[in-house]
Amino acid sequence: MKETLLQYAGYNVWANKRIIEVMMKLDAAQLNKEIVSSFPSLQKTVSHIWSAEFTWLQRLQLAEQPIWAEDGFQGDFKEACVRWQEVSFQLQEFVTRQFNDAAFDHVLQYYTRKSQPYKNKVGDVLLHVFNHSTFHRGQLITMLRQAGVTNIPPTDFIAYLR
Repeated sequence: MKETLLQYAGYNVWANKRIIEVMMKLDAAQLNKEIVSSFPSLQKTVSHIWSAEFTWLQRLQLAEQPIWAEDGFQGDFKEACVRWQEVSFQLQEFVTRQFNDAAFDHVLQYYTRKSQPYKNKVGDVLLHVFNHSTFHRGQLITMLRQAGVTNIPPTDFIAYLR
């Protein structure tokens, strides 16, 4: 399990970096252009991915009341991307620090943002986080195309492995 999660954690860092590099070349109008998707702009989608990764990282670190990263954030898009990338690295480090597969079978109890209690295995939580980010990166790619960006590098898992 650890080897698989290390691959996915590394992939998450790599794919996020590739998409961030593309978006850093865009102007504010492109980043904030309203595009129909789960979130109304590239910037809002990035904020969501970053906030979700950060919330799950805090839960994995046993924070009782995780902070939603974008709440109260006053920085610009570049700073949000830097922080998102830092959280992705921290998730990778979390996986690396686990001694063996038994750590991923540990059951994590947490509360949703609506105060609903849940329990899931640490390994399942990590798979969810990486899958969630992959889902929204796919949306970012579609949104980038709709914003007129044509030079988008591949972010598929197999491209990472190659």
